[in-house]
Amino acid sequence: MLSKLSLYILGSLMLFLLGVIFFILGSFYLVWDYVVFMDWEILSLNGCVITMTFLFDWMSLIFVGCVFIISSMVIYYSESYMSADLSSVRFYFLVLLFVLSMMMMIVSPNLMSILIGWDGLGLVSYCLVIHFQNYKSYSAGMLTILTNRIGDVAILLSIAWMLNYGSWHYIYYMGMWDFFEFYLVSLIVLAGFTSSAQIPFSSWLPAAMAAPTPVSSLVHSSTLVTAGVYLLIRFSDMILNMDCSIILTLSMMTMFMAGLGANMEFDLKKIIAFSTLSQLGLMMSILFIGYPILAFFHLLTHAFFKALLFLCAGLMIHCMSDTQDIRYMGGMMNQLPFTCTCFCISNMSLCGMPFMAGFYSKDLIMEMMMMSSYNFFIFMVFFVSIGLTVFYTFRVVYYVLFYNNMYVCQGYIEDGVMMRSMIFLSLLAIFSGSMLGWLIFPVPFLAVLPLYLKMILLMCIFMGGWLSYEFSLFNLSSSLSLDRFSLFYFFSSSMWFMPYFSTSMVCEGSFFLSKGYSDVMDEGWGEYMISKSSLSFSSFISRVMNYYQYNNVKIYLMVFVFIVGFSLI
Repeated sequence: MLSKLSLYILGSLMLFLLGVIFFILGSFYLVWDYVVFMDWEILSLNGCVITMTFLFDWMSLIFVGCVFIISSMVIYYSESYMSADLSSVRFYFLVLLFVLSMMMMIVSPNLMSILIGWDGLGLVSYCLVIHFQNYKSYSAGMLTILTNRIGDVAILLSIAWMLNYGSWHYIYYMGMWDFFEFYLVSLIVLAGFTSSAQIPFSSWLPAAMAAPTPVSSLVHSSTLVTAGVYLLIRFSDMILNMDCSIILTLSMMTMFMAGLGANMEFDLKKIIAFSTLSQLGLMMSILFIGYPILAFFHLLTHAFFKALLFLCAGLMIHCMSDTQDIRYMGGMMNQLPFTCTCFCISNMSLCGMPFMAGFYSKDLIMEMMMMSSYNFFIFMVFFVSIGLTVFYTFRVVYYVLFYNNMYVCQGYIEDGVMMRSMIFLSLLAIFSGSMLGWLIFPVPFLAVLPLYLKMILLMCIFMGGWLSYEFSLFNLSSSLSLDRFSLFYFFSSSMWFMPYFSTSMVCEGSFFLSKGYSDVMDEGWGEYMISKSSLSFSSFISRVMNYYQYNNVKIYLMVFVFIVGFSLI
C-alpha cells in the first residue's frame, strides 16, 4: 500500500505531466487554430442516447494545463504542510476531486455537464473549508456553500430556459441574439458573480480562509473563484451584445472595495483574499468593457503569482505557530530568506512591476481601458484601485519582512519540499506573462497613447508604494488613529457591512417570524387547541372517572338521588 508520502508525490507528478502535455497541446491548437468537439456515447437504449460532450480548443486546454501545473505544486507542497494532520489522506483525495471538478467545468460546452463540475466545486470546497473541524470553519463553510448555491440555481434556471432552443450546447448559440438571450445571459452573469464573489456576494471569499493554506492557494489562484470568470469569458459573445454598464459598475466597486478593505486588515490570509477579490474585479471589469481575451490572459498570470503568494504565506504562518496577524510578525527576512524572496517576487508581480508576469496583463488591461469609450469615473476608479493594490502589498511586505516590533522564539525552518514547489512557481510568476503574451496574441497589442497616459500607471504604482511606506511608519494601528478613524476602519475592513447583509440581515426577519410562530402555535393557544385537544379531552374524562370511582360517598348519594328522581319523573 502506498504511504502518505508517496501518495502526495505520485499525485503531484501525474498532475504535472498531464498539465505540461495539455499546455503544449493547447499551444499547438492555438497556432493551428484547431478545435476538437468530442461526443462520448455513454448509453444508447431504444433510440435514446446519453452522451457526454467535451470541447478541446486552445482556451480550455491551456487553462486545464495551468490548473494541473498549479495543483501539482500545491499537492507537492501539502505533502510537507499536512504531514502532521491526521486526515491527510482524506485531504489529498478531496483536493484531487476539486481539481477534477474544475477540469470538468472547463472542457464542457454543455450547460448540463458544466453544472456537474460547478456542483462538484461547491460541494468539495465546503468539505475543504470545514477540514479543521471547529465552529468558525463550520460557519465559513455554510456561508461558502449557501452563496454558491445561488449560482447553482441560476445555472439550473438557465438550463430550463435553454429548452426554448434546440440544444443545451451553449456554444451553438454564440452568434445569435434575440430577446430570449437576455434572460439566459442575466442568469449566467448571476452565476458568475456568485462564484467569483463580486458585489453583493463578496462576503464568502475572506470567510473561506478557514480552509488549510494549500486549499486557499488552489481556490484563489485557479479553481473556484476563477470558474465564474471563465464561464463569462465563454459566454462573452452573448454578454457583449447587451449594455454592461450596471454589471461593470458592480465589478469596479468590488475592485475598489477589496483594495480598501485589504489596507485595513491585519490577518495575512485575509489580506491576500482581498487581493484576489480585487484582481477578480479587474478581470470582470475588462471583460464587460469588451476584452475577454485580456481577462483570460490576466486570469492565467494571476493564477501563477497568487498560488505562490499563498504558499509563501502558508510557510510563514506555519513558522509563526499558526499566528496569522501581521502585527506579530516582523524581521522574517533574516529567518526565512528564500521564502521572503519568493514572497517579494509574487508581490511585485501582483503590483504590476515592469517585466514581471502581472505587468504584461495589467498594463495591457489599463491601456485598453483608457482607449475604451467609458467616462472619467471608470478611469479614476481603475487607477485608484491599482494604487490601492500597491499600497496594501507594500504594507504587508513592510510588516512581515522589516517591521520588528517584538522578539519571540519561533521554530523558523524552510522545508525542502515546500521550497522546491515555490521555485517552480517563482519562475512562472516571472516569465509566464511574457510567454503567454507572445503565445496568446498572434499580433502584438499596440496601444498608441500620449506619454503622460503611458506613464500614469507607473506613477500610480510608485505613488502607492511611497504612501504605503509613509503610512506604515506613521503606524495607523495606534490607539489615537483607531479612535479617530474607527468608523472608517470598521466600514472598510467589514467589506462595507456585506457579511452582515449576507448573514444576519437575511436571517433576522425569518428568525423573528419563526419565533413568532413558535410563541403563538408551538407554545401558545395552538398547542392546546390543536395539538393537545384530544389529549386534553380524554384526560378530562379520565379525571372525572377517577374521581367517581374513588368511593366518594357524596358522588354515590348524588347519583342515587339523580336516578331516583329521574325514574319518578
